[in-house]
Amino acid sequence: MWHDDFNGLPDEKFLSKLDPVLTGLRDRLFRDTCTCDVSVGNLSEEWAGRLGLPAGVKVGAGAFDAHLGALGGEIKPYQLIKVMGTSTCDMIVSPMNEVGDKLVAGICGQVDGSIIPGMLGLEAGQSAFGDIYAWFGKLLMWPVAGIISKMTWLDESVKERISKETADSMITELSKQAESLSDEESAIVALDWLNGRRTPFANQELKGAVAGLSLGSDAPRIFKSLVEATAFGSRMINDRFVSEGIRIDGVIAIGGVAKKNPFVMQIVADVLNMPIRVASSDQTCALGSAMAASVMAGVHKDFGSAQEAMGGGFEKEYKPDPVRAEKYNQLYIKYKKLGVFVENELK
Repeated sequence: MWHDDFNGLPDEKFLSKLDPVLTGLRDRLFRDTCTCDVSVGNLSEEWAGRLGLPAGVKVGAGAFDAHLGALGGEIKPYQLIKVMGTSTCDMIVSPMNEVGDKLVAGICGQVDGSIIPGMLGLEAGQSAFGDIYAWFGKLLMWPVAGIISKMTWLDESVKERISKETADSMITELSKQAESLSDEESAIVALDWLNGRRTPFANQELKGAVAGLSLGSDAPRIFKSLVEATAFGSRMINDRFVSEGIRIDGVIAIGGVAKKNPFVMQIVADVLNMPIRVASSDQTCALGSAMAASVMAGVHKDFGSAQEAMGGGFEKEYKPDPVRAEKYNQLYIKYKKLGVFVENELK
């Protein structure tokens, strides 16, 4: 909540009104902040010995892992970086002279220099993404844990093998079967709020929902609707940025889901109706940290130079199918209607 207009953090009166337990906290906290290209000191002899590094090595200011992941994923102005894992973190940077004093409503936050010094970092996200697929997989695993595990005529090694192989292949097989379904075969619409909603307009009390079930709704069809729901949640984030005047010129994906599940990635590309490039690096957060350190230490003059010299590029690009994108436009309307209904009923 730091801002120069607050003279740093919000004033004592605001914090005390927010919660009396915060009274007196402000005087014990900081006034100034540093971007991650700034040296905050040098490595002590003690820690140099522990880490096996020379004493005197420069130590840079810290930053959020996801923000450094965006740097490692080669973020550029108005390129949306999506960290796609158990949840998502969606980030955009904009030059300060272009965004000015604009306050973007409904996202998680915006901070000057939080991702790239001299630019405004804007962040949104989904409270659950891959966690939704994992939840559904565990739901389907119940017979293995609750029934097969009690079958005395199976020895323990066989039970363990059944459990492991089933769990290991669950999402892969669901994705394969769901991918074979035609778009007309499912009228199921789901909401991705199983862990609340982070963006737009955070509300962690919301719950997920599935509508349109019938006696023909099998596991692959329900799984497909959950994947579509997470993709629609991603589109809600894009629409929020654009509606607030922050354009999106491209999408870059990093994280486990982006690397491991082409079925999910293609649906997200179709729903967003935008190409998605997947960063080659498996460790974009570590790579971004190294880039920031190289600028802080003077190896590279700025973040753009560090990205050019150290970036790993992109291993794949998912391009939207125009026909499927149009069909998803219609389903997206149903998703939003279901969302309005659920949110109103939970008030």
